Amino acid sequence: MTAGGFCKLPSGSVVVALNLPSPAADGPGGSAPAGRVRVLVHARNRARALTRLRNLGMRAVYLRGNTAPPTPDEITAVLHHPDGLIWRTAPDGGADLVQELWRPIRALLSPPAARA
Repeated sequence: MTAGGFCKLPSGSVVVALNLPSPAADGPGGSAPAGRVRVLVHARNRARALTRLRNLGMRAVYLRGNTAPPTPDEITAVLHHPDGLIWRTAPDGGADLVQELWRPIRALLSPPAARA
């Protein structure tokens, strides 16, 4: 089951956060994580946020409920990124103990040869 949530901003746009299996976990080698990733998307509404992920090849992405909404730090990170679409390794056990920087989504979805 995918954990995720959203936060509506005063401007009317939303930030959607999802914990997903790494799309590159099935691929050979590379620097992509083999577990789960936390993906943040900034969009006009929830439907557009999910459409942005589906257009990148993450076809089975759904947001059911609001069990893991984005934290204020995550909202700040995605709002300051020019693409409005970032990821990092998802924390285990729900605790936010990850000391990893946010990365652009193209770093997760690029082929292994392009990552070298």
